[in-house]
Amino acid sequence: QVQLVESGGGVVQTGGSLRLSCAASGRSFSTYAMGWFRQAPGKEREFVAAISWSAGSIDYAESVKGRFTISRDNAKKTVYLAMNSLKPDDTAVYYCAADLTLKRPVVTRPQAYDYWGQGTQVTVSS
Repeated sequence: QVQLVESGGGVVQTGGSLRLSCAASGRSFSTYAMGWFRQAPGKEREFVAAISWSAGSIDYAESVKGRFTISRDNAKKTVYLAMNSLKPDDTAVYYCAADLTLKRPVVTRPQAYDYWGQGTQVTVSS
């Protein structure tokens, strides 16, 4: 069993920055990949970024490349999403998720993830 709790969302102006955190508890955090997804009103949940268990493999959605950075601290059982140059299109509820398949490279399909946090709202005003 894994519990995930996101924090760090809020309201920011266009061009601003936020850093999201996702704290995990339960099974060995350092053995599984983590992902960030987002869902805007009326839209499907979409992949944002993912990081493998060792941070040796990282992937980003094209829409956030160069602006967002995913990282993890296995000692703190926490994954981060640093978001810079935010745009109104980034407005969404952001979810972190855990892929418990042992030491698998990152995947972008939400169906591959076993546990999800409750989400944190990010609103970018124009």
